[in-house]
Amino acid sequence: MITEPKKRDVALVIDDSPETLRLLTDALDAAGMTVMVALDGASAMRIIDQITPDIVLLDAVMPGIDGFETCRRLKRDGALSNVPVIFMTGLAETEHIVRGLEAGGVDYVTKPIVIEEMLARIRVHLANARLTQSARAALDVSGRYLLAVNRQGTIMWATPQAQKLLTDSLGAAGAEELVLPEPVRQWLDAAQKKSGAKATVSFPDHPELQLHYMGRAGGNEFLLRLAKDTSANLPAEFTSELGLTTREGEVLSWLSKGKTNRDIAQILGLSPRTVDKHLEQIYAKLGVENRTAAAAIATSTARRNS
Repeated sequence: MITEPKKRDVALVIDDSPETLRLLTDALDAAGMTVMVALDGASAMRIIDQITPDIVLLDAVMPGIDGFETCRRLKRDGALSNVPVIFMTGLAETEHIVRGLEAGGVDYVTKPIVIEEMLARIRVHLANARLTQSARAALDVSGRYLLAVNRQGTIMWATPQAQKLLTDSLGAAGAEELVLPEPVRQWLDAAQKKSGAKATVSFPDHPELQLHYMGRAGGNEFLLRLAKDTSANLPAEFTSELGLTTREGEVLSWLSKGKTNRDIAQILGLSPRTVDKHLEQIYAKLGVENRTAAAAIATSTARRNS
């Protein structure tokens, strides 16, 4: 059996020091990586337009665009948001380390560089990046309405379903361009600190859009679940006459409109398994055995009260 050769990781090294470039190029090549070299931030941006590296090694102090600004510009590119950036510099003061991390770096290595240590750090950050990419790919295909924001309330990524719901509801060109409104940012800050924050919060001008705090996804990344409250369109008789909860009424309403369990799950921001559980309760309360009979009762009740 013929096996395909293992894909070589691509490292972009940005440094204006010929000695550092030579040292890292030799070491990374010997470690089985493909190395690209840029002498300054502008050159790095041109390279990025052609190919996306797996990891970036970036000198903090360079002529022209320094490393901190270069990192910020790289991170504005959605394709590079998950690419780890390791800063390299002789600046070891805490303020410089913090500045590098705030610019989007994941690590900070002081010069002179110890190759064995650098390679170990690279392996760790590449492994973490792959896990993150796999997790986000799984979320994308799961059909869940999830997004991540930073401390400033800027959306860093969103699943396609959440992206579409935000675009359709808010009229934004895309989730990446959206910053959460101030009241929502205050709620997020309280939720992070667990200082009596509500479990959910609504957008001020779009109360049907609700955010649920799911927890921290990284050092400056917080996971939220987006849902659209459709209870305003729910026939009151579904809860009063049929004795259903609001959520059960929503599920029954969409079922009566011919939606599949998966459709209902996506509309309500639930898992298909949760929809199944709601349907079990609905069947029991209505005294029926299947969705066809439940839909017939829902339709009859709505017509009788219209």
